Amino acid sequence: MKIQDFDFSLPNELIAQFPSERRTDSRLLYLDGSSDRYRDAMFIELPSFLQPDDIVVLNNTQVIKARLLGTKETGGRIEVLVERIVDEQHALVMIRASHAPKIGSKLILADQVNAIVKAYQQGFYLLQVEHDLSVFQLLAQYGQLPLPPYIERDVTLADEDRYQTVFASEAGAIAAPTAGLHFDEKLLSQLRELGASIAYITLHVGSGTFQPVRTENILEHTMHTELYHIPEDTIEAIQQAKRKGGRVLAIGSTTLRTLESCAQRHNGEIVPGHGSTQLFVTPGFKFQIVDRLLTNFHLPRSTLIMMISAFAGLENIHRAYHHAIAQRYRFFSYGDAMLIERKI
Repeated sequence: MKIQDFDFSLPNELIAQFPSERRTDSRLLYLDGSSDRYRDAMFIELPSFLQPDDIVVLNNTQVIKARLLGTKETGGRIEVLVERIVDEQHALVMIRASHAPKIGSKLILADQVNAIVKAYQQGFYLLQVEHDLSVFQLLAQYGQLPLPPYIERDVTLADEDRYQTVFASEAGAIAAPTAGLHFDEKLLSQLRELGASIAYITLHVGSGTFQPVRTENILEHTMHTELYHIPEDTIEAIQQAKRKGGRVLAIGSTTLRTLESCAQRHNGEIVPGHGSTQLFVTPGFKFQIVDRLLTNFHLPRSTLIMMISAFAGLENIHRAYHHAIAQRYRFFSYGDAMLIERKI
């Protein structure tokens, strides 16, 4: 398929720059991929779409303060975005600078911390921090929250709360699993009272989630790698739900990617443990675990719009997005949500 198959015109004013007043205030567009029908709702109505024995799987990754400002030893200004913490003194990073730093050169981060550029590979630099504090501790003290590039404003104190899910517990992401931002504790309690199970996976969202597809033929695109963990109790909860006839609702593309990556690797089964994924979901992909997907509205030509087109059908997504734009739904991280039934 060609990249233009996943293009659409999005008015800039529909890109949400701020979150809704309350997490559950967002709108919800429901799309049934099998019947090709959609309807408008509010996110607070989500429990009415579930049944007892369904399972809701969420990504509990926590966004770290991954953005650091600094200078080269020669004085040039730089911006560092930590992609992955390797160990206490090393991190893989992207560096924005007027001239790329040389291997072996020194950087001064936050006017406080020296770091050495040790290597460069596939778009990322390996930095070694020369400080008594660990990389995690340095980011907590000197880092800034990395809002997505399409939020064109400075980070506020409110973002430090609203750009985290209420269930975030495993630090390591540089972007939030944004479908989870709509939930509050009250709504999660309502789902449990209904009889639905709640389970968690961890996938640390990396910068690759914002990387555009630059090839005309989408199958020539190389997907970024992300690390995940699936606990034993999540596996057991999913298996129990399926035995009872319940449906698996993945909250966000990261959750879907984790579950389907594991199933693809293990002949249709999901197993507990740590792993990594480069899974690129495009139309024609065979889903083995996830029955329903809750997700936000995505960028044109992005890997995420390709994923949901595989899940619901390309024409269904085109129609639903045309409706969402006409009805002034809010797009991207702080925008509204979409509940999709998989096309059978």
